[in-house]
Order: sequence, then structure tokens, then C-alpha cells
Amino acid sequence: MYTLKIKLIDPKAKLPECAHKGDAGLDLFSIDDVEINPGESKLIHTGVIIELPENTEAQIRPRSGLALKNGITVLNTPGTIDEGYRGEIGVILINHGKNTFKVEIGMKIAQMVVKPTIKVNIEEIKELTDSERGEGGFGSSGL
Repeated sequence: MYTLKIKLIDPKAKLPECAHKGDAGLDLFSIDDVEINPGESKLIHTGVIIELPENTEAQIRPRSGLALKNGITVLNTPGTIDEGYRGEIGVILINHGKNTFKVEIGMKIAQMVVKPTIKVNIEEIKELTDSERGEGGFGSSGL
């Protein structure tokens, strides 16, 4: 088991937590009281700084309930927190809904999933090997 080290930098901050046993995502909580109008995005603070285990990253993902019920999602999904980052975790929320959305202190605003990373060597080459798919891109597999 890995250890995720967490420092709370605001008295309103809460430790990230899993809502249920076996959950992959740790809930992140707002320390801000703010309104997000339809079509608007805002950076929401968590008051949390983390130290990730070696060879991992943290991905910030939307909460499905906020997306379904209110049209609120994470703008840069998934947001990536690199292993060496030591700043506060901020979550960029966007309101795709029709109504102003009120973010409150202590509200669950996103989830954080810690994943392993693979380090690669970069090698420039003249040609790539052929594949069955080739250059087929958007829509190439049909409907």
C-alpha cells in the first residue's frame, strides 16, 4: 500500500476521503463560498497540499451527481497533479447547466484518483511500424 501525505493549509479544509469502501476516488471539498453562473468557470480552492508516492500522479475528475443534477463538471478533465507539485489543489469547475450553482464551504466538488505513471525514454525515428488501424482517426470505426 502507498502513502499519500496531505497537509491542510486552511482551517476550513478537510482531508480527502473515500465515501465508500472500495471507492477509487477520494472526495475533494471546497473551502470557498462562490456562485458559478451558467457558462462560467471558476477555480475552487481545497486548502489541501499533497505529496504523492513516487511514480504516481493524481487525476482530478468530476463527480457524476453534480454533472447529472446540475451540469457542473471539471473543466480540464482529468486534471493532472504531477508527483513533484507541492502547491494547493485547485479544481476548475464549469457550469454547463441553466441555473446559477452555489458552491459552499465543505461541499464535495470533485474526486481525486491516484494512479501509477510509466517513465519512458524518447527516441526519434524516421518511420513507425504499420498497424491495422493506420492513420484512421475520428469516426474511422463507424457508428
